[in-house]
Amino acid sequence: MASESNAKSIFEKSRKGQRAYSLPKSDSEFDRFQPASDLLRKTEIPLPEVSELDLMRHFSSLAKKTIGIDTHFYPLGSCTMKYNPRVNEQVASMPGFSKCHPLAPDETVQGNLEVADNLIRGLCELSGMTAGTLAPNAGAQGELTGVLMIRAYHRKRGDFHRTEMLIPDNAHGTNPATAAMAGFKIVSLKTDSQGNLDPDHLQEAISERTAGLMMTNPNTLGLFDVNIAKASALLHKHGALLYYDGANLNAIMNIVKPGEMGFDVMHLNLHKTFSTPHGGGGPGSAPVLCNEKLAPFLPVPRIVYKDGKYTTSSDFPDSIGRISTFQGNFAVCVRAYMYYLLHGNYGLRSVSEAAVLNANYLKKKISAIVTIPFPRFCMHEFVISTEKYLADGIKAYDIAKRILDYGCHSPTVYFPLIVKECMLIEPTETESKEMLDEFAGILENIVGEIKSDPDILRGAPHTLSVARLDEARAVKCPIFRHSAANENPSIQGEFYE
Repeated sequence: MASESNAKSIFEKSRKGQRAYSLPKSDSEFDRFQPASDLLRKTEIPLPEVSELDLMRHFSSLAKKTIGIDTHFYPLGSCTMKYNPRVNEQVASMPGFSKCHPLAPDETVQGNLEVADNLIRGLCELSGMTAGTLAPNAGAQGELTGVLMIRAYHRKRGDFHRTEMLIPDNAHGTNPATAAMAGFKIVSLKTDSQGNLDPDHLQEAISERTAGLMMTNPNTLGLFDVNIAKASALLHKHGALLYYDGANLNAIMNIVKPGEMGFDVMHLNLHKTFSTPHGGGGPGSAPVLCNEKLAPFLPVPRIVYKDGKYTTSSDFPDSIGRISTFQGNFAVCVRAYMYYLLHGNYGLRSVSEAAVLNANYLKKKISAIVTIPFPRFCMHEFVISTEKYLADGIKAYDIAKRILDYGCHSPTVYFPLIVKECMLIEPTETESKEMLDEFAGILENIVGEIKSDPDILRGAPHTLSVARLDEARAVKCPIFRHSAANENPSIQGEFYE
């Protein structure tokens, strides 16, 4: 009976007259601020009516069904779903940060501007850049900021003929979308047999029309591209620039810097590498960092320190303008600054070393039961292929769904696109050897099931609230609210329509 009750929606649990609150019958102070009658609703909002206890149990039940980093192993490749230290949350919730209004005069928020400026300086040191901004609210917006800066740089020089952006075929999907949004034609570059950018194809593709190259290193195969120095020299020789997608920075902190690799501008996903809870749409933050030749084109407002005080200024004539409002997701920046201070340079390097160690250990552990397309030493993540199990009628998608039944989130599937029936696995540095061994054991069990009972994979998951959904339709036609049409046709209207 309890499990049946937990399966019901909060609307189905509603009973007339139940309340989870108690308000005074009259409050003269509140009554003074009643809105005008023409602003009042004409009908009541059909909210569910439940007791406080039932409401608490409802949300507790939902929490138990959630798969998150605090409750499950979460090896979601390319996303860096690491544990988020609670001290960061505590600091970000301090009133001086959480209650600060974005329109507050600069002189009243000197401490917050100092935190933002210090974070920019620290990230510049970490990445080998000289200037930056915290304005972008997500990785893709950070990409757009950097690409628009590249475009502004070329236009300032009168190079209006540079209309092409080179992008490797193993790049994040947002890269070509971002470049296209900025008005560039996309030129795709091949990956060679070792998982590197194909230098011969790069040589063929580059021309006087090339504005830049967008890539990340390590790339989305989890491999460090050994041709990066040659690629950088070739691009700069032809007057083009390099953009660094910082989604994979978790593998190289204080080991190698993007600026030293030759990149001119980059974004960094604070919500990945610098440990802010994310997923389901946010929150995100993607500071953009650049070298001196691109600094004039950074978005405004920028933080300026002069005569012992901080100000925000838009007095930068070559700027691309505003990319978002104010200084981005400031609470995420506070968490990142705390993470940066607690670890220090040595600690950040240790983070990356542990992430690389964990990935290589797990890859070796499961190499006997899956295909490793690129067997060389990986960085923080690695790609496997389950193509050999197609002969048994099992796809990577089936294995991913079955993993959920064992209490783990599945890895990224079918990305990058250049590997057939692939999974991209990123264990992160926060997982123990015991957890990695357990996950390897889960994969071994599933491989055994492929041979003994493949139907159990085709029907997975079996233990969750829902089985397989029409994911394509769910993306295009998401349902975010309960429909009471079948329960009580009289309570429709503008609340539902």
